[in-house]
Amino acid sequence: MSTSKGATQSQNAALKAYEDKVRAQVREGKAKLDQVAAMASEKKAQVEIDAIGGLNATRQNIERKLEDLKKTSEAHVSRAKADIDAEVANFKTSIDQVASKFKKH
Repeated sequence: MSTSKGATQSQNAALKAYEDKVRAQVREGKAKLDQVAAMASEKKAQVEIDAIGGLNATRQNIERKLEDLKKTSEAHVSRAKADIDAEVANFKTSIDQVASKFKKH
């Protein structure tokens, strides 16, 4: 039984490391999003402000999925992580796209 317990502890540690990695990426994205929001507000760029609102909702959805990951059965963890990774990648790309609109001006 100790092997099973050891495997579970290892899986928990790997899951915790994954969560920490994703949370760091989300924090980084949020910081950048806050900067872009300040620029958008300053320039009264309503389209970008609306996009930022959508990205904040995406960030909250990622955080919710991370919490749900803790309750996901072992058989579905890989798929859940892939979904989260895809959403994080899209989140970061979308932030970069909104931010690039201010760099051009």
